[in-house]
Amino acid sequence: MTPAPRPPAAPPDPPGAPRQPGMLHIRFRTVDGTPVSAGCFEQLLGLLAQFTPVIEALPPDAALADVRGALRYFDRDATGLAELVRLRALAWHGVRCTIGIGANPLLARMAAQGAAPGEIRAVPEGAPAVAAFLDRRPVSALHGVGPATARALCAYGLDSVGRIAAAPPATLQRILGAKTGRIVYERARGIDPTPVTPNAAARSMGAEHRFGHDELDPARRRRALLSLADGLGARMRASGQAARALTLTVRYADRSTTTRTRRLDGPTAHGPALTEAAYALHAALGLQRARVRSVALRAEDLCRAERAVRQLTFDPSDDKAHRIEAAVDRARARFGTASVRPAATLDRAGRTDRTPPPPGTKPLGPGVNRP
Repeated sequence: MTPAPRPPAAPPDPPGAPRQPGMLHIRFRTVDGTPVSAGCFEQLLGLLAQFTPVIEALPPDAALADVRGALRYFDRDATGLAELVRLRALAWHGVRCTIGIGANPLLARMAAQGAAPGEIRAVPEGAPAVAAFLDRRPVSALHGVGPATARALCAYGLDSVGRIAAAPPATLQRILGAKTGRIVYERARGIDPTPVTPNAAARSMGAEHRFGHDELDPARRRRALLSLADGLGARMRASGQAARALTLTVRYADRSTTTRTRRLDGPTAHGPALTEAAYALHAALGLQRARVRSVALRAEDLCRAERAVRQLTFDPSDDKAHRIEAAVDRARARFGTASVRPAATLDRAGRTDRTPPPPGTKPLGPGVNRP
């Protein structure tokens, strides 16, 4: 199947030309107001990538997106694209988006700050409208202005963005210094030339399963590893990545840990291959009567999925496993990540292997190691 063409990146603005509203600042929250998980955050970034490649992730729950290059492609304005993002995030991931729209990252951030949960707010075009939008806002609302800078300005009566914008630039430079004074003056007038910088791809991603009590049963630990490997594979496939190595970390009742890493035969995001490596790492530890508090898997040395080479075989079961995995990914994308799971992760009663209280599976952020 031929992949859909990606919308182009925004061309650079000519010197001195006004920037068209096309910057989105998106905050993600679940419907009940709780923060999104690291795995869900990665999926939401993938959703934004359907509209523009110029995305700056702001972990743990926000992102900046430059959609100017996609306006003509989708035949919508920035508000129309924001509506699409909000609708798809809610329908596909159960996540509510609060979106600010502006001609630059500063205005988009400030629009999102003043928006209600789930609202889309745009800063009007034109210098008079921007000045009216900023006029009565406190100085601390300007991005990059910390408490010390705000106190220094308030000590001179410059306690609102409008008053800062009306002050002579030389006055601000005497109070704050030449560089900082110039930046604050420009931002008080809604000027922010900072580009949206796409983040580098994460070099690792991981997940952890905490047991409800110190676990002695190897079968339960293997079921937890199966669930973790299956989830990691799905997250990597969704983000277009593959792992060259897998790391297992076991935490015991006395809070000590054991960590082992295994290089894979080649880059892969295939769930059965990851599960086989996880089982091998677990077996190599030789845990007999160890009291295990938690197990964690981390996919290391990530690369683009295009580098993953699949060895062709005459075994029809291997091809069948890949087709089933692709079908499962489509089902999860439509109905949620919990809609399909390996049968071996269920106990004899058909329930997910969770001992009371339910520990669940807690994803870790990319590149973040749990102590």
